[in-house]
Amino acid sequence: MTNDVLHSPLGKSSEYRDTYSPELLYPIPRAPKWAELGLSADALPFAGVDVWTCYELSWLAPGGKPVVAIAEFSIPAASPNIIESKSFKLYLNSLNQTRYASPNEVQDVLQRDLSAAAGAQVSVVVYRLDQAPAIQSLKGVCLDELDVAIDSYQLDARLLKLAAPSQSVVERLYSHLLKSNCPVTGQPDWGTVVIDYRGPQLDHASVLAYLVSFRQHADFHEQCVERIFCDLRALLGDGAELTVYARYVRRGGLDINPYRSTSQAAPQWGRLPRQ
Repeated sequence: MTNDVLHSPLGKSSEYRDTYSPELLYPIPRAPKWAELGLSADALPFAGVDVWTCYELSWLAPGGKPVVAIAEFSIPAASPNIIESKSFKLYLNSLNQTRYASPNEVQDVLQRDLSAAAGAQVSVVVYRLDQAPAIQSLKGVCLDELDVAIDSYQLDARLLKLAAPSQSVVERLYSHLLKSNCPVTGQPDWGTVVIDYRGPQLDHASVLAYLVSFRQHADFHEQCVERIFCDLRALLGDGAELTVYARYVRRGGLDINPYRSTSQAAPQWGRLPRQ
């Protein structure tokens, strides 16, 4: 039976297990949301990855002493399933009282279980705390200081416009004002979104107004980024190069960072101050 979000652990009381329980992972198919965007698995207009970071990973060493670490998970954007975030956290908590011989063994277990849930090969890296990624700053054009009057907080792609007159440019735009809501619980999801593109110049004020229009929109992180990518690509044209990357604020010790691009390149920047 296909899993759907209504039967996921989100918004429900949950038993918190502290011994290894891979059955807690709850995959949700991507296909229905792709269909809403007019996409199909065999003809996606983007490559990409969902980069998750866990800041609360722990297990027991063979002698019973606790170990703490940070883990990074890279789930292919074309995988059949996303992994529902609360189930992900419950699963990670289930390692807390489980003994493992080494961090490499933990890494192998995580990779095996998450790959099975996603339906594709998931990359896992377990870091010691002194190996944790450093906080980075962004370069490019920050849209947040634009003097823009905004009165639309419902998603509206019609807000997007090209500059007039538009010329071909290469630029990076970013905003820290992205907010959407969990489609089940209604809790706010806060993030920073970066748009790298080569093509006709976007009107900066219109991009900011469009991003703010997500403020009351209900969708998962991955689906918001794919919608932004598709709406921008429709405006820029098929010949444009485009990357949309969002770094979301963590919840329950996990942050989610979807990356969608017309190229095969992997994300080149990481953790931001709110993470």
